[in-house]
Amino acid sequence: MADQLHPQDGAAGNGPEEADLPTGIVVGVDGSEHGNCALKWAAREAERRGTSLHVVTAYSVPLFAASGLDGGYATFDDTVIRDGAEAVLKEALDGLGPLDGVEVTSSVESGDASGVLLEFSKSAELLVFGTRGRGGFVGRLLGSVSSALPAHAHCTTVTVPLRYAERIGEKVDDRHVLAEQAKEGPAEIERIVAVGVDGSEQARVAVLAAAEEAMLLGMPLRIVCAVPQFSGSLAWVPAPIDREQLFQDIRAQLKAGTAWLQSHFPRLEVQTSLLDGPPVDVLVGVSRTVELLVLGTRGRGGFTGMLLGSTTDGVLHHAKGPIMVVPDREDARLADRSAFGPMLAP
Repeated sequence: MADQLHPQDGAAGNGPEEADLPTGIVVGVDGSEHGNCALKWAAREAERRGTSLHVVTAYSVPLFAASGLDGGYATFDDTVIRDGAEAVLKEALDGLGPLDGVEVTSSVESGDASGVLLEFSKSAELLVFGTRGRGGFVGRLLGSVSSALPAHAHCTTVTVPLRYAERIGEKVDDRHVLAEQAKEGPAEIERIVAVGVDGSEQARVAVLAAAEEAMLLGMPLRIVCAVPQFSGSLAWVPAPIDREQLFQDIRAQLKAGTAWLQSHFPRLEVQTSLLDGPPVDVLVGVSRTVELLVLGTRGRGGFTGMLLGSTTDGVLHHAKGPIMVVPDREDARLADRSAFGPMLAP
């Protein structure tokens, strides 16, 4: 049985001290198929990285239960709710099975799901969650929680859709996923890590993280750039866009970017893929057939449109496989990118 780690439970504002927060990989569960699927991915990743795994579930007291008829607040015993959360956590851990060289800890937290995970992201190496859940822990995903986490987390996040279950031979009961599987048929998964780029500094940060993940997994890295058709929103452009020239310019930037990346990862096999189409559609399609798709939190709205802005957010909502979102951060390796050839100006 996993060790129990219980940072200070309580109301919002009385959360755990940062020194008490879990490290390694943190994954949220809520008893749903989505949460359990995320847990399976997180466990495999912890084994690959040789790092610890912390499994957390959270609950909050319904407002109507805590408020009195006189407008004040009654004392509310949350024992029943907490017992239910602990049962969810135990069931998830029991289904995990033995992990090679992974220290597993767990906790039940009182508070808003997104707030708990955002707090844990201050110390975590990686934050993992499913696309949606029961309405409890990972409940509002992908409404507010899973949109909030990649955009605001302090660490890298991974969103694991329920479609991942078919890759590891797990059966699912979700009728929407079953209908989607029946419509699309089985996907042949390439042993490759892909990363979406748009020429922005944030995308280059994502490329470095994707390269590290590809090296860890012993897989090639594929750099994907999608170029959308210009819409009516660009009707003010005074002259027609030479699309052929645009593609040539982007290819030159991709070539230079690849040379830069391989200077830092000389043993990494790097491929590039320049595709014509809406970035969200292209990247969702890519997510169906690769081991992992990596994106930045936002982009420039440059030659491929904004990443979490609209592109990353759109991909998260429709992804067919695990999506890693890398927050914007400083990296000394970015400094020499310009020495390798053309790039979009800051």
